[in-house]
Amino acid sequence: MSGAGPASPGRGSAAAPPPADRRRDSPVSGSPIQPIIKDIGEVYSRLLDHRPVIQGEIRYFVKEFEEKRGLRELRVLENLKTTIFETNERVLPKCEQAMQDNLSETFKRLQAANAMIHRLQEREYEVRKLQAEKVTAREEKCIAHWEEFMKEQQNKRAEVDEEHRKAMERLKEQYSEMEKELAKYVSF
Repeated sequence: MSGAGPASPGRGSAAAPPPADRRRDSPVSGSPIQPIIKDIGEVYSRLLDHRPVIQGEIRYFVKEFEEKRGLRELRVLENLKTTIFETNERVLPKCEQAMQDNLSETFKRLQAANAMIHRLQEREYEVRKLQAEKVTAREEKCIAHWEEFMKEQQNKRAEVDEEHRKAMERLKEQYSEMEKELAKYVSF
């Protein structure tokens, strides 16, 4: 098969001459041109008309495809059916049983882990609660200490103010005595 497809006469084919005008060159029966036209038709059908060959190839391909592929597809489908049946009847129940066994064991482990985490959270909560109580006690102690400190500061301030007032009075008395003495000397 050349793969070029059917060629029309007059498109560059060396075997087929360009078509002649039929009105002018009508062959007369019994003329010497008649066998040449017959030979040209035979050459054309053998060289350029590939339809019979292509149809034969198509029939052969379809026959081979249907016979070989059909049996192969049937075998594949039967294998799939067997595999599915075996999976449904044997493998799936085993998998379900293994899954149930493993899931129950996993569920028990998860419950144990959950209980442990719950206990840890309770312990952490107790520790935080104790720490909060300690912090509160410290704060109260600090507040009490601060209040005591502030009272002490108030008392010291009052003492200092009292000493300052007394010192001011002494200084006033001292200056007033000094002024009196100066007043004695100024009168000269």
